[in-house]
Amino acid sequence: MPPAPSKESGYQAPAVRKAFALLRAVADARAPLGLSELAQALSFSKGTTHGLVGALLAEGALEHDLDGKKLIIGPVLADLSLKRWNFLRIAADVQPVLDDLRDRIEETVFLGVMSRAKGVIVATAEADKPFKISSPPGTVIPLLAGAVGKVFLARLDDASAREHIRRIGLPRSTPRSVTDENTYLRELEGVRKNGYALDDEEYMAGVKAVAVSLENRSALPMAVWAVGFSASLDATKTAGIAAETRVAAVRLRALVDQDR
Repeated sequence: MPPAPSKESGYQAPAVRKAFALLRAVADARAPLGLSELAQALSFSKGTTHGLVGALLAEGALEHDLDGKKLIIGPVLADLSLKRWNFLRIAADVQPVLDDLRDRIEETVFLGVMSRAKGVIVATAEADKPFKISSPPGTVIPLLAGAVGKVFLARLDDASAREHIRRIGLPRSTPRSVTDENTYLRELEGVRKNGYALDDEEYMAGVKAVAVSLENRSALPMAVWAVGFSASLDATKTAGIAAETRVAAVRLRALVDQDR
């Protein structure tokens, strides 16, 4: 139940208090919750819960999970967190892991959150060399451009992934972009098998990337990815980067879960 209002604080806007209680319940849950589960946990009526969830979904404060049946914290709250102290604390916690990965692979590394429409970079470790890929925290990237979208959709079954692809569309960012949905679905099968996704100049010409999901299912999905110029990323180095990034993803997931 939400805390009782202070008598000295005046009008408490009950609907707002219930909305925040619902958001806290979703954020604190160790797995996505359905509407009935939320109503029971909060002792709200199903009608009240349905109304609150509908409003929060419309504002982007909540969104459905990958299966489309349960609820997780939405992209609006992630966007706002980029401007507040709690994001700075999380970024500080993960930065040593990102820096260590960067030093091991000698390429720029990003950590980001993924919603059903976009990715947002939340932390970065830039390669220590004159020519490098660089994007600051807060940068928004199209979800289905490159490796990040692949690790997002690889968590779905093929039918759900196909539905998602058709809703958003596969952009042609470069001549090498994968725009055929059947080819893309075969790429997703490779991601599930290998544990990482590759971007071979599909988002930016002359640039390759390797992405790994953190596999955090209780909040917005997160991924870590390494980016470098194609000329310096042959098959051997790319395989090494994939292995190192998978190890870093496990460390990052532990930190993110601990912060929650």
